[in-house]
Amino acid sequence: MPVHIWVRAETKHQEHRTALTPNAAKQLVDAGFTVSVERCTERIFNDADYEGTGVTMVPHGTWRTAPADAYILGLKELPENDDSALPHAHIMFAHCFKGQAGWREVLDRFKRGNGTLLDLEFLVDERGRRVAAFGYHAGYAGSAVGLDLWCHKILNGEEPVFPAINHFNNDQDLIKYIKARLELAVAKFGRLPRVMVMGALGRCGGGAGDFARDAGIPTENIIQWDLAETKAGGPFAEILEHDIFVNCIYLSTPIPPFVTLEMCKSVEKARGLSVLVDVSCDATNPHNPIPVYYGATTFVDPVIRVDCAPAPRLDVVAIDHLPSLLPRESSEAFCKDLLPSLLALKNRADSQVWGKAEQLFHAKVDEAKL
Repeated sequence: MPVHIWVRAETKHQEHRTALTPNAAKQLVDAGFTVSVERCTERIFNDADYEGTGVTMVPHGTWRTAPADAYILGLKELPENDDSALPHAHIMFAHCFKGQAGWREVLDRFKRGNGTLLDLEFLVDERGRRVAAFGYHAGYAGSAVGLDLWCHKILNGEEPVFPAINHFNNDQDLIKYIKARLELAVAKFGRLPRVMVMGALGRCGGGAGDFARDAGIPTENIIQWDLAETKAGGPFAEILEHDIFVNCIYLSTPIPPFVTLEMCKSVEKARGLSVLVDVSCDATNPHNPIPVYYGATTFVDPVIRVDCAPAPRLDVVAIDHLPSLLPRESSEAFCKDLLPSLLALKNRADSQVWGKAEQLFHAKVDEAKL
């Protein structure tokens, strides 16, 4: 029997990316896979883009009725307010393997249904490197949103609230928009912002630095920190000296915090930092290195306003699907990297990538003591 991949429609608000582009879907079909794609009006690729690729288009949200042996492929979490058992093998970002809020409840659904979670975040090759990630575009988009928010604060003061964010069709449109915003803000403020990127040598940090440069921020205004600069352990007062801080680290083990709320509240020295973009979005992780806020923001409500009295307020962006700001390009890059592993599902028992993912799932179920 051919391997069956069922692409579910994303239900997270303003999630326009897809786990399988039309081009990648065609390559799977050509390789002998059966591919079902749920219809979706929010996806950056229209349903018509999949016509002629050999896939079967199926109604929105019907993955629960998929054949028992189908792999349910998606990106973000499953629909909310549903704790039903999950009998399928799901390939997605579940955000439950690092002790995040509600992690036991997610894993319990798989245990009750005898299903399997093959988490996209933990698909790694023989060197332990992730086979596919949205990290570059997450950093790229995070830097863009941070610059946009800084411009908003310069041009409008603390009020009104930063408005909802819409996605862009391509990176050139985004760059053009931010450059225009910066021109207005600099004319009022007198200089370009200083941007600090934590985790600058990784894919995510590389994306953050690249966008800042694309938007016209000079190299001397982009401060890039990584392991060498942080090996002594935080917190780091230097973070407060910059206008925008973009956190791009991938947290796998407990570390001292980079910055604390007490530091942000201090008035001993004027704080330069007014915008914090936490691309990693590990606020519900007990080892979060940015413990100045809790929760997440969205494209509709992008900012958490942190009270730092008697110091000025700090605005935090913590959107957990930032690559959806550029959904077409980020989906294409991700699918290109993921495709070899999807093709390896034909011989899943022989695949180290899928074998490690399944072992991790069972280990986390045992850890949860369900």
